[in-house]
Amino acid sequence: MAIRIKGIDHIVLRVKDVERAVGFYCDVLGCTMDRERADLGLYHLRAGRAFIDLVDIKGKLGREGGGAARVKGRNMDHVALRIESFDEHAIRAHLQSHGIEVGEAVERYGAEGDGPSIYIEDPDGNTVELKGPPAG
Repeated sequence: MAIRIKGIDHIVLRVKDVERAVGFYCDVLGCTMDRERADLGLYHLRAGRAFIDLVDIKGKLGREGGGAARVKGRNMDHVALRIESFDEHAIRAHLQSHGIEVGEAVERYGAEGDGPSIYIEDPDGNTVELKGPPAG
């Protein structure tokens, strides 16, 4: 089994001021608001075929991720790689054969809609989401 990456589905940035961040990415860079989840403090901005997701550090998800980014602190939550197909059993077996712990497979919203995904960590502890095709 080989994992075939189709492209980046989305990146997730933790932000201190959501209005300012949305203004920058939408008004300055031309992104558009695709979905707003104020209950979570999560904002999906369309950036071409991909998303730039903004997580408000004061919101539900943001509080779970720790403090705000600093000049010398990390700001990216994770990178999501869109993979060609999603055979959970084969993906799990492949990753585990390389000694990689595999998170739970769940449906998550991404640039192409809801679809299956799993989280893993790279050797430096960065979170990588493997995002399958949209359901249906």
